[in-house]
Amino acid sequence: MQRAFLAGIAVAIVCPLIGVFLVLRRLSLLADGLGHVTFAGLAAGFLFGIYPLFAALVAAIIGAVGIERIRTRGRIAGDAAIAMFYTAGLALGVVLVSRAGGFNVNVLGYLFGSIAAVAPRDLLTVAVLAAIVVTLIALFYKELLYLTFDEQSARAAGLPALAINTLLAALAAITTVAAMQIVGLLLVSSLMVLPALTAIRLAKSFRGTLATAVAAALIAVLVGLTLSFYLDSAPGGTIVLTALAVFGLASLVERRREGSKV
Repeated sequence: MQRAFLAGIAVAIVCPLIGVFLVLRRLSLLADGLGHVTFAGLAAGFLFGIYPLFAALVAAIIGAVGIERIRTRGRIAGDAAIAMFYTAGLALGVVLVSRAGGFNVNVLGYLFGSIAAVAPRDLLTVAVLAAIVVTLIALFYKELLYLTFDEQSARAAGLPALAINTLLAALAAITTVAAMQIVGLLLVSSLMVLPALTAIRLAKSFRGTLATAVAAALIAVLVGLTLSFYLDSAPGGTIVLTALAVFGLASLVERRREGSKV
């Protein structure tokens, strides 16, 4: 539980930071698509005896770069590009898992989250990945912000839009891998999107949105992990349901605010 809480805190910090940018850019499904591509990498790791998180990370980054390149060049619409990688990743993952001997407890833990799956080496990996994401967001904060709100103007100003967009996609891939043991690959996109939506309803500035999203994710992860331990339920599902409850409360607060202004 101690390792799960530490990993959960790291995940709760990075997921909403990426999620806010994805939601505002209408790329919420990117995290879901990357989750299925990551599943293929994870399955390859089990099949060939490679450290699962490393194999998953390589697959996720390749998928992120591929989706962004296809989407940016306009050959395929953004949602269609994500759907293509989504289905291909899922299909390849299923084939590799079947070759590796079928679904087992380890694979299911990565898919749905598992408190017991967080080993000391995994905790270190999650911490390093989270630190990389936070550092790169801090370094390229202005560029990411500019592209998020006015991409055409940013391109006209000479900003390397393709490189920054690819960086954002790669950071989403890293975040997906970091979060998969706590939330699970099938639910990791929810921890990116729900806290971001919660923050957008409550905050009045972009920095405030980021801070509120992180706070909402921390509440969801800490409360969700605690409930999953005492209820003996899947941590990923419990965390996401908690995040959904926080979003519901935020919606009620927003409605009361609007009602008081009338």
